[in-house]
Amino acid sequence: MLKETLVAFTNEQLIPNAHTFDKFGLFPRDQVEQLGKMGIMALNTPSVLGGAEFDYLAYAIAVEEISRGCASTGVIVSVNNSLYLGPILKYASDTQKEVWVTPFCDGTRLGCFALSEPGNGSDAGAASCTAKEESDCFVLNGTKAWITNGYEAEAAIVFATTDKQAKHKGISAFLVPKPTEGLSLGKKEDKLGIRASSTCNLILENCRIPKENLLGKLGEGFKIAMATLDSGRIGIASQALGIAQASVDCAVEYAKQRKSFGAPISSLQTIQIKLADMETRLHSARLLTWHAAQLQSAGVKFTKEAAMAKLAASEAATFCAHQAIQVLGGMGFVTDMPAERHYRDARITEIYEGTSEIQRLVIAGNLLKEYS
Repeated sequence: MLKETLVAFTNEQLIPNAHTFDKFGLFPRDQVEQLGKMGIMALNTPSVLGGAEFDYLAYAIAVEEISRGCASTGVIVSVNNSLYLGPILKYASDTQKEVWVTPFCDGTRLGCFALSEPGNGSDAGAASCTAKEESDCFVLNGTKAWITNGYEAEAAIVFATTDKQAKHKGISAFLVPKPTEGLSLGKKEDKLGIRASSTCNLILENCRIPKENLLGKLGEGFKIAMATLDSGRIGIASQALGIAQASVDCAVEYAKQRKSFGAPISSLQTIQIKLADMETRLHSARLLTWHAAQLQSAGVKFTKEAAMAKLAASEAATFCAHQAIQVLGGMGFVTDMPAERHYRDARITEIYEGTSEIQRLVIAGNLLKEYS
């Protein structure tokens, strides 16, 4: 039922509008609010808090289907579910959940996740943003970078160093309302892909945050961030699957209609080989993603499996988008067809929430531990 509902929504609300959203960098506000009414913006959140209370496999299926129509909308959904609501549900107090979860379930308000910084790249433990404890608050200073939903979000989970001597064990997480005094936004990034989702810096200048806004315990920030990224990687894997599926759809439909040498090009073996490779990589990555999601739902450690899913799905998306353009030829290079947008959107899936290189290190690290 969930898949059927989202197929209809994607076909009616996302596919017809995705080109316009992308071309003009328009945030899909109406569509996000509709998804909120459907429960999609809080899929894994308990119903008592206002969520839909689905499992993580349903979440993966939902993000894929939405991303098939619009990858930007897919990442907006993923961030609110896995990067914002996810860690609050796991580490917040009941009082915090009432304030920071329930109002963010219906699509009218969004949250964001502020871990990256301009200078730390893949080294998430090198947080230069600081939080100085005072009698009644923490004072945050620093800049967080590449924040998805940054412009639209009304709350952020911000990671800052509270004890420099403790290194990554001295990082803590804070719930920061937006707007708030001392918090400003950098320019909206002009991106290659996922152009309908905003990306910007969060700039903190003597930003005073009440002590009750500490998420988890002091020094638990790095642990919270790493656990959150495991879940987030399933979301990005699902986004990548949606892009890959859209690329396959585009290539197959075009190949069946385009005639050359007196017959549809789908009858040519060279085209058939491309389609076969695309479909095989897509399905392989989907099974890895669903397996990781099922492990998460079962409460089993899934760090390696999430990294494998994200690696396979993101590389499948890039491959399928590339091959779709080859199938379309010149028509794949112009905006009349969605293939070029899929190609641009796919590229980010190998970068954010851990590059493909980082995924390989995570996979290898966990594999070696299994043999120790």
